[in-house]
Amino acid sequence: MKRYIYLISPQRIRGTKFYKELNQVLKTNKVKYFQLRLKKIPTHNLLKISKKIKKIVRKNNVKFLINDKPFIAKMVSADGCHIGQKDVDFMSSRKILGRNKIIGVTCHNSKKLALKAKKHGANYVAFGSFFKSQTKKTAFKANLAILRWAKKKINMPIVAIGGLNNSNYKKVLSNGADFIACSSYVWNNKKLDPVSAIKKFK
Repeated sequence: MKRYIYLISPQRIRGTKFYKELNQVLKTNKVKYFQLRLKKIPTHNLLKISKKIKKIVRKNNVKFLINDKPFIAKMVSADGCHIGQKDVDFMSSRKILGRNKIIGVTCHNSKKLALKAKKHGANYVAFGSFFKSQTKKTAFKANLAILRWAKKKINMPIVAIGGLNNSNYKKVLSNGADFIACSSYVWNNKKLDPVSAIKKFK
């Protein structure tokens, strides 16, 4: 079974409940990547959380990425990091992490940014937001045509992000995305627990 889910953490992690839920979600064998995205948190707390998560993702054979902080990714021996256009730049990230780690780049709806990421040696590109997102308020809107273009022109994995759920994810996959990024639908779903939510992706 192809694993096409790129799971992003909730915006806040408190208590031990999250770690149990994460383990149960990853046991469904639907997740390929897990990105830890905690923006406003002291470094020592981020390190502590990262180390706990690393044990869980390793056990479930899932790639572990840390958002925006390549130095933390290196310190905890994560599989890599994801960087946005306003985060630390790609070349600095590569220098910190080395040649063998994964670095993904946010490209919004831009062919220019995607081609730049490819030129620099990114391991994947992420486009979005395709739908209204609860996780991240963004001025950038992406259309499905960018996925079709990237599939033809860029020989690397493509991640679609932004408001993806069980009723719209097939649209991005059928238009060229290799992976769907989701967060709120899994962690903040008012009707379904995280495991039930992730199982909705067939």
